[in-house]
Amino acid sequence: MPVIERLAAREILDSRGRPTVEAACALKGGAQATASVPSGASTGAAEAMELRDGDPRRYGGLGCRTAAGNVTGPIQEAVRGREFATQAEFDAAIAALDGTQNKSRLGANAILAASLAFARAAAMTAGQPLWRYFADLAGGQPAALPRLTINLFSGGKHAGQQVAIQDVLIVPAAARTIDEALAVAYDVYYAAAKLILERYGMRLLRADEGGMAPPCRTPEEMMETALDAIRAAGYEPGVEVALALDVAASHFRCPGGYRLGGETLTSGQMIDRIRRWIDAYPLVSVEDGLAEDDWESWPDLCAAGGSRVLVVGDDLLCTNPARIGRAMRERSCNALLLKVNQIGTLTEALAAYRLARAAGWDVTISVRSGETEDHWAADLAVGWSGDQFKNGSITQSERLAKYNRLLAIEREVNLAVTLWPNRHGLASRVR
Repeated sequence: MPVIERLAAREILDSRGRPTVEAACALKGGAQATASVPSGASTGAAEAMELRDGDPRRYGGLGCRTAAGNVTGPIQEAVRGREFATQAEFDAAIAALDGTQNKSRLGANAILAASLAFARAAAMTAGQPLWRYFADLAGGQPAALPRLTINLFSGGKHAGQQVAIQDVLIVPAAARTIDEALAVAYDVYYAAAKLILERYGMRLLRADEGGMAPPCRTPEEMMETALDAIRAAGYEPGVEVALALDVAASHFRCPGGYRLGGETLTSGQMIDRIRRWIDAYPLVSVEDGLAEDDWESWPDLCAAGGSRVLVVGDDLLCTNPARIGRAMRERSCNALLLKVNQIGTLTEALAAYRLARAAGWDVTISVRSGETEDHWAADLAVGWSGDQFKNGSITQSERLAKYNRLLAIEREVNLAVTLWPNRHGLASRVR
């Protein structure tokens, strides 16, 4: 049984140059491991709370020394010398120490860093790769690897808000391996880079998650440009490469509806716009098509698109079992975007995952816009049998660390990529 010998943390920087937390856990018997946590730019109001120092003289108030100190201080004091038979026991102990609903006392960044560091050390003690440890937590072994959804173009809070919607992603729908999917993404990405240089005179500049941010005037223009890039790379849209959208509608919510491309749309008009996008483009997934507070309209969105695309809840759900339960009852969506740092511990994220699975939903395991080069999310996507893995583009080291980890796992397990999609009869959209 793992016994905590030491737990400590320090402030490090994420991929945007902002502070985050890295924790180190040492167990009796010699296992030592570290883990670092990400931070989001496009965050839901119901997310667990990151603890920031608030000192305007340092990192604009975003410092994480207090959160790191909470790991080295009160969290370590509460768990050092104690034996924890399971991940759930450890996570329950540190969540109880915090004692708040949103992790605001110790900080979700401190709590999750400790949770992940313990998981990695426990996996080492058991002689397991991390993905297998995660699989054991979920009570099963993966039969396939997750399908990749890869950022191509970005707007919204991930880029310069030149377009209101946040991301247009490509889905290598015909690829049967991670290796093949990444090769396809390479072809499309660099075809897109050449195209936007020719069309817009734009250099290869990158948004938070590595996507390009061409000065498109409308979401439709961004999607048309993506289709042109797919064709220029030699692939057939909707057959070999599909599209997915992260609308992130909470961020252009306004009094009276949604401010999109100079128009103010009601919720019903926003749903109609999304329906037209589904009709016009080879979309297989639409994330956060409405705002997180527009609960009454989400069932209409799911009814309009849910038999044809994945209607994915991110800000709406925040990996929170209570919000997922409401969405299940109201039939608000049919897929969960799972971000562990939205809820604060692995055990709580697993409860959200199981609830989504019980509803028959697809689950996309997702990273955040502010990432580190820690690759535990790739292990999680495999261990928890994610249907999709949303990790950003293919050009930045914090993204490549996860993709390279998936390549290593693929060689180890010799599994194919899951069929797209595999729960809602959407295969007809990818021929």
